[in-house]
Amino acid sequence: MRVFRFSKVKLPAQNANTTNYSQKTMISLHRLPKFVYLKFSACQKYLSYSLFIFLLISISCENKQNELPASDVGNGGLILPAGFEALVVIDSVGPTRHIAVNDNGDIYAKLRFSRDKQGGTIGLRDLNGDGKADSVVRFGDYEDVGGSAVGVTIYNGYLYTSTVNQVLRNKLSPGELVPSSKTEVILTDNHPNVARNWHTTKPAAFDGKGNMYIPFGSPSDAGQDIEIYGPTGTPEGKGLDPSPEREMNAGVWKFDANREGQVQSDGVKFATGLRSIVGMTWSPLDDQLYGVVNGIDNFHTLYPKLYSSWQAAVLPSEKLVKITEGADFGWPYAYYDHLQGKNVLSPGYGGDGKIVGRAAKFDLPVVGFPGHWAPMELLFYQGDQFPSRYKEGVFIAFHGSTDRSPYPQSGFIVAFVPLADGIAGDWEVFSDGFAGVDTVENTGDALYRPMGLAEGPDGSLYISDSNKGKIWRVMYKGSKAEFGEKQLKEMDQLTADKTYIKTPVEGVDNLDKGSLLEGGILYNTYCATCHQRNGQGDNNRFPPLAQSERVIGDPEILVESILNGIQGEITVRGKTFNGYMPPHANILDDLAVASITTYIRSRWGNKASPISPSEVTKIRAKVVK
Repeated sequence: MRVFRFSKVKLPAQNANTTNYSQKTMISLHRLPKFVYLKFSACQKYLSYSLFIFLLISISCENKQNELPASDVGNGGLILPAGFEALVVIDSVGPTRHIAVNDNGDIYAKLRFSRDKQGGTIGLRDLNGDGKADSVVRFGDYEDVGGSAVGVTIYNGYLYTSTVNQVLRNKLSPGELVPSSKTEVILTDNHPNVARNWHTTKPAAFDGKGNMYIPFGSPSDAGQDIEIYGPTGTPEGKGLDPSPEREMNAGVWKFDANREGQVQSDGVKFATGLRSIVGMTWSPLDDQLYGVVNGIDNFHTLYPKLYSSWQAAVLPSEKLVKITEGADFGWPYAYYDHLQGKNVLSPGYGGDGKIVGRAAKFDLPVVGFPGHWAPMELLFYQGDQFPSRYKEGVFIAFHGSTDRSPYPQSGFIVAFVPLADGIAGDWEVFSDGFAGVDTVENTGDALYRPMGLAEGPDGSLYISDSNKGKIWRVMYKGSKAEFGEKQLKEMDQLTADKTYIKTPVEGVDNLDKGSLLEGGILYNTYCATCHQRNGQGDNNRFPPLAQSERVIGDPEILVESILNGIQGEITVRGKTFNGYMPPHANILDDLAVASITTYIRSRWGNKASPISPSEVTKIRAKVVK
């Protein structure tokens, strides 16, 4: 006879955001062995209903923990090396960031944001061992101040949850899906602009010695004066030198993992020169801290004389870095170029894509990946389910790019990087199929975007998606002894030519599309002062662009206005304006003009067609003297 020890059970309260826990449990009664019915009938007058639910959950959680469940037909849409299979744990739990899996198989997912303390964490439990989430509960008595919160980690019996401005933790108790313990505030980012600043994610990593490591990302993109130009910067702008952001940002700080009420000044700066870390963890391979770093954006938009649109699509590198104490990776003075295999000077500090200068003194990454792939999480696999080679390397989830236009957006995979004595081998595609399309013209075309990684107690690998909150469980059911180069080569053949994986060929793979992201940056730089950010003009000298016949009509009118400028009277929406618009033909290239035009024709209720760079080229030849 199995003996159970009961502890106090606190069931989650029902609300609009919480699945009826009791009802979900009772739905599974018909799947239990017959002896459980008999036990319940005989003892129901002695056991409270809550106690019975705990008994039921305890049995269910232990049931089949050592057996792998059946995979989904088609592996839930994933493409994996031979011998690997997958199932969908849950299809759409909400915009999910990082995930963690407890020793009993419970899954915790951090949602992108929480408002009005509705609960920004999701708990998921498999009640019958089929690998699917039967109980789904939203909880968390905290409120996010921004929309990019990441971080949920289980360490030393605690669930650590990161928001934009805080690191919180709750003690996990056996049997509880939702922790009933008090929420402890371990760290608060008290920067006055924390919600507005860029790169404020705070994934937590632990060294096993009582220390917690937290990144504080750079508020700006490339180190320009944020008070004057905003976080994006301005075309041809210079970076501040020395950079004030490196004092309290763009680095990693070390804290006491168990001390409540800390602020940044209570920590110790551990490393610097790191622009944006979304994923960070402690490696069991060499007992060191590792992170994945997102690089500077918009090279062509900000420095069109130095970088072509192709260079801006593939550079600068995203990086896997080993973060040792005192390390300096150079942001914003330098960036890593994986095509040249070295650090080079950033354009805002006198660089031209080739000059090294003081960039030579900064630390190099373990490996550089293609630009803008957006690495979100990394995981050092420790289980015994997968072939042994996967215990000698690191998995990385790539969210996918947003600013590679006019070239295809790229990333949208989970990669594996072999590591031997800290030296990286060639990275390989481990899991594909997330994008759902062969060519991702715009980021929104991707069906799913890989975000979080976690390892289950049986060695399964869990992958989360940030679009809908889909979570996959990847399992290995082949022969570990027979897994090797054959399966890896087959996987490479399946994925190598995908436009979101391969390096685009300059000119050949150009989709001839304007970039909405670039258009927005350039509009705010060149147009918003007069026409306003809302496109309504100033109701005096400068006409509105919203619902303007000059905007949504023949595109040549708008393109010519940008190229040649305007002098004299014009009529817009029945009103006469007599302002002055300077020419931009010698400032903006065809991609830039196409991007601004496309942006204006798609904003503020405008629903006109986009304009391509080749169309601008033809108009330029006709109208510019």
